[in-house]
Amino acid sequence: MILPDDFRTMMQEQLGKEYEAFAEALNTDPVCSIRLNRRKPSGRFADEERVPWCEWGRYLKERPSFTLDPLLHAGCYYVQEASSMFVSWLLKQYVTTDEPMVALDLCAAPGGKSTLLLNDLPEGSQLYANEPIRQRANILKENIIKWGNRNVVVTCNYPKHYKALEKTFDLILCDAPCSGEGMFRKDSDAIGEWSMKNVMMCQARQREIVEDVWGCLREGGLFIYSTCTYNHFEDEDNVRWIAETLGAEVLPLNDKAEWGISGGHFYPHRVKGEGFFIAILRKNGEGVRRAIDRKKMQKNLYPLLEGIEPGRVVDKKGTVEPSQAEAMMGGDEKWQKVEVSEEDALQYLRGEAMQLTQEGLEKGYVMVTFEGFPLGFCKNIGNRANNLYPAEWRIKKKQ
Repeated sequence: MILPDDFRTMMQEQLGKEYEAFAEALNTDPVCSIRLNRRKPSGRFADEERVPWCEWGRYLKERPSFTLDPLLHAGCYYVQEASSMFVSWLLKQYVTTDEPMVALDLCAAPGGKSTLLLNDLPEGSQLYANEPIRQRANILKENIIKWGNRNVVVTCNYPKHYKALEKTFDLILCDAPCSGEGMFRKDSDAIGEWSMKNVMMCQARQREIVEDVWGCLREGGLFIYSTCTYNHFEDEDNVRWIAETLGAEVLPLNDKAEWGISGGHFYPHRVKGEGFFIAILRKNGEGVRRAIDRKKMQKNLYPLLEGIEPGRVVDKKGTVEPSQAEAMMGGDEKWQKVEVSEEDALQYLRGEAMQLTQEGLEKGYVMVTFEGFPLGFCKNIGNRANNLYPAEWRIKKKQ
């Protein structure tokens, strides 16, 4: 791997004698890891090596064909880089009450940290998962729906649109857009796009993003700042700027020495994971938790998903076609269910018509399940079933 000269010089200064081991690690294969959905315990991957800082994280010995696993599409697990799962450890350290929280994942696509928050926040907590780019926001929405929680709103807004929601959130997670140095091992394009000019542009943009939403965090609230980059300009310097300029206390990570984390940095020669940086701060002051101002939310934000989406009326009789979100959240006992084989599950996920052989099925809407977990709906019309799996979700891979 040929690294940019400026990057090599910067990292030699930052790592000293460890630089050669770091550079060598960038030429090794990335680690494969997933995170289990605690509300959909399938048993898949449960016995694999655990990610030490995340109860639900697992390392895999090799990368399977995730696309062809129906349990991935059922939301039983999420393919996530292990270093990013350290958010789970911070929540365990600093969210010490069972009282529901209001949280914001500001730069949430494709949904890894949002689904982690839904796993680990106190029961009944409300999450706002935001992504300003519409195409990425739709991917976020898909992953949120598959995870199967009701207390979540997906929004497609820029951080400045959240300014009106003063002191609303108990927790804000900002996985800031960055120069992507931690992606060098996985994405060669990230190397070609890197420059010191881009690093400094990212630093300025990150500060602008944080400043835009800082007023939304109540006094005493938690702010988690992370990047997938190594340099101190976007990492430690920005954390120091947040603390000194906006008013916050940098909290200890309380990590364990054997994990190999270095001051919030996850270096690939030290940690079984990709490049990452994380810090947690507590906003100065003592604030009280507030109820969500729904009118302000609706006035200032563009929601793509508000909890469970309603079905849609499909004919003059007022017949309601159930939503995909209803299926992924467990649905309702009123729906007929049909359990399918892996082969038939993949056929369903490709959007193909289905033959339902289960006896006793009445005409109408049927929930399709695999190993007991819902995949979506079809409509039984007697001799065959119309596939209602969302067109934009359908898989194209055959083998």
